[in-house]
Amino acid sequence: MVLLSHPTGNVFVRAALGGLLAAGRLHTFYTTIVAPPEAVLRWLPRGLRRQLTRRRYDGVPRQLVRTWPWRESVRLTASVLGLSRADGARRSAGVDAVYGSLDRHVAARVRRLPPDTVVTAVYCYEDGADRTFLSARDRGIGCVYDLPIAYWQTTQRLLHEEADRLPAWRRTLHGIDDSEEKLERKDRELQNADTVVVPSQFVLQSLPAEILAGTRCVMAPFGSPPPQPEPPTRRGAPTSLRVLFAGAMTQRKGLADLFAAMRMLNRSDVELVVMGPLMAPMEFYRREYAGFIYELPRPHAEVLELMQTCDVLALPAIVEGRALVQQEALACGLPLVVTQNAGGEDLIDEGRTGFLIPIRAPEELARRIAWLADHRSALPEMRIAARRKAAETGWHDYAARVCDAAETTGPAGPLSGSGVS
Repeated sequence: MVLLSHPTGNVFVRAALGGLLAAGRLHTFYTTIVAPPEAVLRWLPRGLRRQLTRRRYDGVPRQLVRTWPWRESVRLTASVLGLSRADGARRSAGVDAVYGSLDRHVAARVRRLPPDTVVTAVYCYEDGADRTFLSARDRGIGCVYDLPIAYWQTTQRLLHEEADRLPAWRRTLHGIDDSEEKLERKDRELQNADTVVVPSQFVLQSLPAEILAGTRCVMAPFGSPPPQPEPPTRRGAPTSLRVLFAGAMTQRKGLADLFAAMRMLNRSDVELVVMGPLMAPMEFYRREYAGFIYELPRPHAEVLELMQTCDVLALPAIVEGRALVQQEALACGLPLVVTQNAGGEDLIDEGRTGFLIPIRAPEELARRIAWLADHRSALPEMRIAARRKAAETGWHDYAARVCDAAETTGPAGPLSGSGVS
C-alpha cells in the first residue's frame, strides 16, 4: 500500500491517485486543502473560488484523504487580498513554507504508523519529501521520488546562463536565487529515494551520474486530454497565422527568444498570442515586443477554447520537465514548435506534428514560423496528425507506470534493482 503526499495537487497527481485507487494500492493521500462542496464554493470570492476549484479529487474516498490546511489557507487568502508579496507572507506562508509544513506533518504521521503497517512505500514530490523520506527509511518503508522538472543542478546552470545572456530578463527567472539550504534539501530528497519517477528524457538526463547508476529511475510521460473536435470556424482571415505562447511569461520558457523571432519576422500575416501570468510589469514585455495580444490566465476548459482559435504553439523553453501545454495544444489540433528542453521530443513527428528546435535559437524559431505561414495549406493535415498524437498519449499509461514504480518499491528498496525503466 502507498501513502502519497502533495501540497496542492494537479492533473498528474490526480492521475497518480486514480491509478493507485484502481489498483487497490492507495493507503492515504495527504494534502493541504480539498475543495468544499459546490454549495459552499459559490459563496466565496471569485479569486478564492477559482483556486479552490483546482483542489477537487473526484473519486478519491474522503476517508483516504488527510488535510493539513493551515499555512496554505493563509497563502491563498494573502494571494486573494494582494498581500502575497509581503515579506512576512512569503516567510510564513510562501510556497516553500507550505511544502515544508506538510512534509513535516506527513513525516510525523509516518513515524506513528503501527508496527504492522501495510504501507510499503511513500510517494512524494520535489521539495515536499525530505522529512517524510527520513521517517520512512527509519521505518523500513520504501521511498518513491517524483521529479517533475529538471534536477536543480541543470536548472540552475541553464538559468544563470540565461541571466548572463539576457540580463533584462533575469527578473522573470524565479528560482535562480534559491538558497543553499533549499538546494541541499533537494539533494537529500534525491539521495534518500529508492525509486525516481521522471516525466521526460530531458529530466532523466539531468540526474547526477551516481543516481542513474545506483537508483531505479522510471520514465512516466504525462498524458494528454482527449482530442478536441475541430471547431466549425477559426478566427481571422485564412492568410493570418496565430502563434500561441501559453505559460508563465518568463525566459525559463523562452519568451525572450519568441519575441526576438517575432521581431525578425516582422510580418503582418503572423500574430502572437501570449497567455499566462506576468513575471514582470506589462511595460517590460511591451518594450521587448509591443505587438503581442495578451490573454489572461483562465480555467483549463477556457484554455482549450483559446487554443482552438490559434494555429500553432511555440514553446522555445530553456528548462522544463514535460510542459503539459504541449499536449493540450496537440489535443486541440495545434502543431508544436518546441525545444527538447520542453520535455516533449517524443511528441514531435518532424514536419507532421511540428518541429523540434534548439534552445536559444530565435533564428530557427522564426524560420519554422515563417514556413508555417507560407504553407498554410499544410495545416489541416498537421492538425489531424496533432490530434492523433494526443490520442496516443493518454493518462492511463502514465498512471500505470506510476503504480508500477510504487508497487515495486518496498521496504528493502526497489524490488527490481537500479536502472531506467
